[in-house]
Amino acid sequence: MDGNGDLAFPALVAARLLLAFSPLPDALKYDQQLSSPLTSYSRLREGIYLFQHGIDPYSGGSFRHSPLLLSLFSTVLPLTRYTSPILWTAVDSGAAWALVQIWRLRAGAKRTSRDGQIYALYLLNPYIVLPSLALSTSSMENLLCLLAVMFACRGRASAALLALACLVQLSLPAVLLVAPTTLLAITRPVSRLALARPFDVQGKQTIPLIAEFVGYSALLTFASTFVCGNWRWVEKTWGASLTLPDLTPNPGLWWYFFTEMFDHFRPFFLMVFCVHLLIYIAPVCIKFQHDFLYAVFLLVGVQALFKPYPTLSDPGLFFSMFSIFPEIYPYLRHPIVTALIHLHASLLLPLFNSLWLRQGTGNANFFYASTLVFGMGNGAALLDAIWAGLRVAIGELKEGYEVAQE
Repeated sequence: MDGNGDLAFPALVAARLLLAFSPLPDALKYDQQLSSPLTSYSRLREGIYLFQHGIDPYSGGSFRHSPLLLSLFSTVLPLTRYTSPILWTAVDSGAAWALVQIWRLRAGAKRTSRDGQIYALYLLNPYIVLPSLALSTSSMENLLCLLAVMFACRGRASAALLALACLVQLSLPAVLLVAPTTLLAITRPVSRLALARPFDVQGKQTIPLIAEFVGYSALLTFASTFVCGNWRWVEKTWGASLTLPDLTPNPGLWWYFFTEMFDHFRPFFLMVFCVHLLIYIAPVCIKFQHDFLYAVFLLVGVQALFKPYPTLSDPGLFFSMFSIFPEIYPYLRHPIVTALIHLHASLLLPLFNSLWLRQGTGNANFFYASTLVFGMGNGAALLDAIWAGLRVAIGELKEGYEVAQE
């Protein structure tokens, strides 16, 4: 144990703040890879302007942020050219701090030699830094996600469920994390990947927590309705994740598919895509019932891969969470291949985006091809994580023996 992490953290935050006040954010604000219609800073500013002038921002078709952000930034935290970089830097710093707390709770130590590495892997992760410099509200979603997991690891179920309810208000696909986070608050985050034994969770433990989450969600929903004065926000925010009304290009797998979709097939495939996200919850929670923190990690990866309106920040959170599971590193199956696919995609995405939307020498197929490569990289990382999590429990197989998990 040492204090390197405590020294590295302020240095990383200072470097991040310098970047935030550089000319770089102005060049990134309108990049579709870093901001989606649900997380765009320019759309947030537009909605705040309309709201402050007595116009319902949800009466149009461009504003899709949660009313919680609308009320927060129009009253308590006004967004300016000076406050916004500081706020987003503080959000990233808080998320990095929460990630290190999760690691410490999992390791059962107040301070470890890996703390500085974990700070750096979050605050220097390009998938995290670039969307944050673009002032995408996906950075706030990452913070709420990590705070929910941190509170669950500490056994503070109420705080975890409140943070999770706030996250769902901002991003509906976060409902994937409700079950594993609730169960994590009961079981605590001690590493059990190498001891794959069934965990007995009593219904009387989970039902009150689920009811509490529903209560927080209902309270926040009514508060949002009070802010807006009507229920139109539900269709524009949550409804956008279910009906995909805005087909602005993004790094995800949905937009091009539904751009080419015939209208009479659209409702069916929307239902299939939405249900597809939900089918992972039970299998992941059951298979990794001995380590619900790892189940949360995997479902964050599922969300990053199949989210309707993703940004680079979503896989960025998944890759940053790899740092709190060092025991799986020896069991990753194809880490070099996965890394090279992501390197390839990180070059293709901006190149093909520029060829299509700026140079005019390409078309939508160019950019969609790069998003497929990016999706393949995310899928490869997710499969590697699943394989490694299962392989840890088996250990080194001895010749002539078969080992099966319970």
